[in-house]
Amino acid sequence: MRSIATTAFLVVLSGCVPVDDRPPNFVILLCDNLGYGDTEPFGTRLHSTPSLSRMAREGRKLTHFYASAGVCTPSRASLMTGCYAQRIGLHTNPRDGHVLRPVSPYGLHADETTIAEILGDRGYGTTIIGKWHLGDQPAFLPTRHGFDSFFGIPYSDDMTQGRGRGRAAFDGDLWPPLPLMEDERVLEAPVDRNMLTKRYTERALDYIEANAERPFFLYLAHAMPGSERVPFASEAFRGQSRNGAWGDAVEELDWSTGLILDKLVELDLAMRTIVLWTSDNGAPLASDIRDPARGSNLPLHGRGYTTAEGGFRVPAIAWWPGTIPGATVTDELMSMIDLLPTFAALARAELPKDRSIDGVDVGDALLGTGAGRSPRDRLYYYQQAELQAVRFEQWKLFLPLDNPGPRHPHFGERAPGRPLLFDLAADVSSRTDLAESRPEVVEQLLMIADDARSELGDHDARGSGQRPAGRVKSAGPRILLK
Repeated sequence: MRSIATTAFLVVLSGCVPVDDRPPNFVILLCDNLGYGDTEPFGTRLHSTPSLSRMAREGRKLTHFYASAGVCTPSRASLMTGCYAQRIGLHTNPRDGHVLRPVSPYGLHADETTIAEILGDRGYGTTIIGKWHLGDQPAFLPTRHGFDSFFGIPYSDDMTQGRGRGRAAFDGDLWPPLPLMEDERVLEAPVDRNMLTKRYTERALDYIEANAERPFFLYLAHAMPGSERVPFASEAFRGQSRNGAWGDAVEELDWSTGLILDKLVELDLAMRTIVLWTSDNGAPLASDIRDPARGSNLPLHGRGYTTAEGGFRVPAIAWWPGTIPGATVTDELMSMIDLLPTFAALARAELPKDRSIDGVDVGDALLGTGAGRSPRDRLYYYQQAELQAVRFEQWKLFLPLDNPGPRHPHFGERAPGRPLLFDLAADVSSRTDLAESRPEVVEQLLMIADDARSELGDHDARGSGQRPAGRVKSAGPRILLK
């Protein structure tokens, strides 16, 4: 009866009768460090992104979609598991700091359940093409966490052998040349980073064609614009934008997105496939924030790598012709941690019952169905083990910090020693502090912060819901050498 009811629901949802009971395909297109204001649908007049403009015309723009962290590893861990990185131990560690480094003994624990495992148990083909960054030792690779195949680099594009030398804190002398991997073996090292977007796209197109007759999950995790001060692009795009290397990389990512959408249309898979395009965190920005050479998070306040709004809120577009209404926009609160339970519901797959997850099913808000509302009403902003801010409904509260350093996370401001409160609905750039005029809201958000600390910890105080990261007894670069 449940299966019949669910099928009927999907028929209503799509507006047409499916030819079979096949669940939808899922495609995640994840950029690296792309800013909120770096594409035309989100306001740039500097970069040309016609494919993303098309995607927004044919799909749904998500203006309050969030990463769960301002940096790579914890953000990607949340996407994969539906959990804050603080819950699963991938927010920080004594050896690597805030992101995993090459040849780390840490990674995603074998007991954690990923989107790939949930969908694989439902009969999906699963692949990751691109950047993993959840551990480079054999026990942590994507093929040990539900993916049928992996083609890409195991960590960030800037973690090269040259960068590693001299970094004693990370055993940097052991860092191998940046490897391009196929499943669990190295194809070449160092890889030509100029060709990554092109090669990843070609591999993704081949995967879609080869799996057209079965449900599939394609996770295309681009390396660009990336973490280097001068991003990479193939010859066809180098020097072609109005914003130097950053713009070249952005415009090649747009080209890639267009080819993916075209392939789905060509193979008559568009009405069977939900595509979500987004970024893992905000753009790092140049030292002069008016300089767009390292991206733009405008109109949001702040830079990537921080808990400023520009670090956590990321551009996102959802596309599913025949199901998601075109040219629509939602300001409903959603996060990467919500993708796992949402995709599971759409695939009619079971969620793990033996562990807590932080994500919720935001299908109505994502697809524009029903009332179009999201059940998510709060979000926690952690910087490693420190809770720095919380959001509830439209309100964001920066907390007083024990050790804020020379800069407050609210982009460049010195710590005032008291909370800062912003209305994100009325004040998109977080300019007006309302803490003194709305003390009742401050009190409510301070209580929500206490809930976060109790469950996920804060500083050295552990939370009741925290689980350990994976760890191997010894780590070496042997699997990353030819």
